Amino acid sequence: MAKKVEATYTEDSIRSLDWKEHIRLRPGMYIGKLGDGSAQDDGIYVLVKEIVDNSIDEYVMGHGDKIEIKITDHRVVVRDYGRGIPLGKVVDCVSKINTGGKYDSKAFQKSVGLNGVGTKAVNALSTYFKVQAFRDGKTKWAKFNRGELIEESAIEPTDEGNGTRIVFEPDNSVFKNFRFIPQYLEDQIWNYAFLNAGLSVMFNGVKYHSKDGLLDLLTRKTNMEQVRYPVIHLRGDDIEIAMTHGNQYGEEYYSFVNGQYTTQGGTHQQALREALVKTVREFYDKNFDAADVRSAIVAAVSVRVMEPVFESQTKTKLGSQAVGPDGPTMRAFVNDFVKKELDDYLHKNPDTAEALRKRILQSERERKEISGIKKLANERAKKANLHNKKLRDCRQHFNNAKSKSAEDTMIFLTEGDSASGSITKARDVQTQAVFSLRGKPLNTFNLTKKVVYENEEFNLLQHALNIEDGLEGLRYRKVIIATDADVDGMHIRLLLMTFFLQFFPDLVKQGHLFILETPLFRVRNKKKTHYCYSEEEKMKAVKSLGGKPEITRFKGLGEISPDEFGGFINDDIRLEPVILKKDTSIKDVLTFYMGKNTPKRQGFIIDNLKVEKDLVEEEA
Repeated sequence: MAKKVEATYTEDSIRSLDWKEHIRLRPGMYIGKLGDGSAQDDGIYVLVKEIVDNSIDEYVMGHGDKIEIKITDHRVVVRDYGRGIPLGKVVDCVSKINTGGKYDSKAFQKSVGLNGVGTKAVNALSTYFKVQAFRDGKTKWAKFNRGELIEESAIEPTDEGNGTRIVFEPDNSVFKNFRFIPQYLEDQIWNYAFLNAGLSVMFNGVKYHSKDGLLDLLTRKTNMEQVRYPVIHLRGDDIEIAMTHGNQYGEEYYSFVNGQYTTQGGTHQQALREALVKTVREFYDKNFDAADVRSAIVAAVSVRVMEPVFESQTKTKLGSQAVGPDGPTMRAFVNDFVKKELDDYLHKNPDTAEALRKRILQSERERKEISGIKKLANERAKKANLHNKKLRDCRQHFNNAKSKSAEDTMIFLTEGDSASGSITKARDVQTQAVFSLRGKPLNTFNLTKKVVYENEEFNLLQHALNIEDGLEGLRYRKVIIATDADVDGMHIRLLLMTFFLQFFPDLVKQGHLFILETPLFRVRNKKKTHYCYSEEEKMKAVKSLGGKPEITRFKGLGEISPDEFGGFINDDIRLEPVILKKDTSIKDVLTFYMGKNTPKRQGFIIDNLKVEKDLVEEEA
């Protein structure tokens, strides 16, 4: 038997990391997750947020009503017109942990960034970082590389107004193949405007400004032609709420704390859900089912609290049980406000009250219509789940708050045994699940939610995702459609997107749905192999390898070996998010793509059709 070799444990084994080394070694502790920018909460957007949050805090404290932001492919510039960092502390404020103005609660009473690490994390995770402060006619700047001070100026005179300018370029070795998606940035900028009425944000030359706060947010996020009554907008001290009901399935919430978008909700969002049901029941003096009251709701809530407690460094879920150290509970604070203000509003606006009552009764009818088949379908799903051959599950899940890998969880929706087999063999069993489709799913356009329970495959899918009663129990952070890039594969993509948009639109709106990009070509010689996702990438690979390399075109996922697949679904995974733009009407989109063959759609198909002959000619 081989002798066990023991590692020595001496003083030399103990290592102390400086601030930048620790951030770079454990970035997840500071910015949540890394990513390449394909998801709305990927690290590069958190970096932008950490810098802009400081400018917002200045505005909230009454200093500077304009922020200028410029973002190109790899560089971010943020200039505010607040007080400016004290010139003697410019270097310390961006490079010394636990250094900042926010520890003085009198200066920043209801700020988001209270831990003094946000700007330092951006500095440590950037290959270029420059900070410049302007204060009372004087300025000072400092430049850094990965947190290391490279150069700093003396204090010099300036003609520029007070404030701070920060320029940074995220480190491509940390955020591999990153890219900023304009839609995500635009949403982020709009949220700043909505939550800080009166503030002007100039983003790449375009002005973002809101007069009516959350009312403007819902107007932008919702198709106003399909709402059942005008948006109810309620404002109070440290709380603002906007709400309406539409015709979609599910519930949709936008919740914020001290200007921070809490994408995973928290105590304030749960308090709103409870308060709405309680107030509505008392107003109508009827014990409506809670699900009927909240069905098809679209609501936004913003609260400002002292010393908020979040469940993670990225502050996506509020954990505070109270509004402040000595304040009421969050539940009581929200409930008291909703009970008074919403009740008053409904009494003063009888037309809105009647429209709300009709929407609740409609939800009640729809729920009762499918209750019988729902019960049978769920019983079948429970039996199937015991030996569900469609689902190859993973060990970690998104709805498990204790899971360290919750943010990395994903499920691949595949078609065909060969593709499912390749992904299943190549996947990470800790965080990647696979759900295998039996062929082309049913076209659910214009069908009712009854079909979700009548169709065994859809029923099993909703149970695999755990989204029957909303997104709170969603088991995977990313739901990834993984189909071939041919005509049949594209059709399956459309059918699955139709299913989600029709019955679970909030899954798409909250940024959980993606398309897996797989390489179209493999270009290799005896020394190197390149996988190419476009004709342009193929031409570059051929040029870089020289000579006459071997070129293989992948026509289906099943043709890619599990060994190769491992590279495409792990660290170097390429995902295309399914994004709904602000002016997108789900009904109009589905009617165009999935409705009857209208002349307009036929023209679109003819104009965009690419047949195999064209592809072959391109390759030649």
